[in-house]
Amino acid sequence: MKRVRGQGGIATNWRQVSAITGSGVKSMPWVPEGQRSGRMSYTTANKSANYVTLGEEDSVTVEAINAAEGFEDIQSTLAMRLLQQTMMKEEYAILGGNSSLALGTPNAATLAAAGSGATLPAATYSVIVVALTLEGHLASSLSGGVVQAQSITGADGKTFTLNGGSSNKSASATQAITLGQTLSATVPVVNGAAAYAWYVGTAGAETLQAITSLNSATFSAPLTGGQQAATAITVDASRNATYAFDGLLASAFNSGGAAYVKVMPSGTAGAGTGLTAGGRRNIVEIDVMLKQMWDQYRLGPTVIYCNSQELQNITNKVMSSSASPIFAANQSEPYAVVANGVVQGYFNPFVAQGQSSVVKLVLHPFIPAGTILAYAENLPAQYQSNEVPNVAEVHVRKDYVQTYWPQVTRSRDVGVYVEEALAVYAPFALGIITNIGNA
Repeated sequence: MKRVRGQGGIATNWRQVSAITGSGVKSMPWVPEGQRSGRMSYTTANKSANYVTLGEEDSVTVEAINAAEGFEDIQSTLAMRLLQQTMMKEEYAILGGNSSLALGTPNAATLAAAGSGATLPAATYSVIVVALTLEGHLASSLSGGVVQAQSITGADGKTFTLNGGSSNKSASATQAITLGQTLSATVPVVNGAAAYAWYVGTAGAETLQAITSLNSATFSAPLTGGQQAATAITVDASRNATYAFDGLLASAFNSGGAAYVKVMPSGTAGAGTGLTAGGRRNIVEIDVMLKQMWDQYRLGPTVIYCNSQELQNITNKVMSSSASPIFAANQSEPYAVVANGVVQGYFNPFVAQGQSSVVKLVLHPFIPAGTILAYAENLPAQYQSNEVPNVAEVHVRKDYVQTYWPQVTRSRDVGVYVEEALAVYAPFALGIITNIGNA
């Protein structure tokens, strides 16, 4: 993604475009002799985002510096680690930052009991659900619980509070279970959610029992004790309006329909609905996305980012042991073959002449399971102008700076910081397929 110099001030401003319309009748370009055509019209919205600071700190003792002499420049390697960690934080922000999209309060789940052979004790169970943004999903765990407001103490001793990317908790729903039955729960999809946290127990004693990338879950075994209680969730802590900017996911979910967003059907609780093999080494849902982006905006993504789960499932659906090729390791050893394989690109038939038809399929470490993100790196010529130069840009007020703080102890304190905001000019160049089942 292109990085451009910011213009100072506390915020950056840009014009976001959702459509460009030619004058008159678009299929009739004719102009009488000596006369002028009508003017093109744009569907735009003025956007702004405050510059925010991202950074990381570390320290090294004087003794460690002295001990490293003759082996390595420990202060240089410290600075490199800080820079890499800050760049990784920036990747989190560009992908999953959320300043404006509130998840609110999910609806109550729909519960059911069925089957036999489960070991969940007979009781009337209560289920509460909490929706998570990408930030909330990455920050939460069954052992650590769901994060709401998180107080952070900086290296300067001052504290600040960040919201953890979690919605408020839903109302409880109850279901009676007899021994041997499985409890299933499904909640209506929450726009912007990357995952859902499920609190289960008797009424008033619900605790965290599962975190899923689907809007459903099943429970067939005895509940785990000692987990976070649902009473810990008290507010909608899904966004950081002061300290964050909207990343690509929030920009797409919050685009008012400009970005392509496909939510897979709920399907069977706990399993969901997986991507569909099209029978000609294609994925139906990806084909629909590519076609719609072309039909509506005459563009196509150049890269699709996905989780290892989706990359594996896509590969399984488009390759089979009977039809997939086995490659020779090298020409001099034709019988030394390489087994297995992975899909690295996806053919897009809906591209303008002269453009590449192969969309890169990229494994991304921070994309959650159950979600794929398509991104058009290059904006078609008809959309480019001085107001819409790229699909998205990182506006940098102050690029990466390393600071050695004044030494007041027998250690050197170092910080690396960057001040920036993300400007998404063309949300229609983004595509999301979410709530994908692992199948």
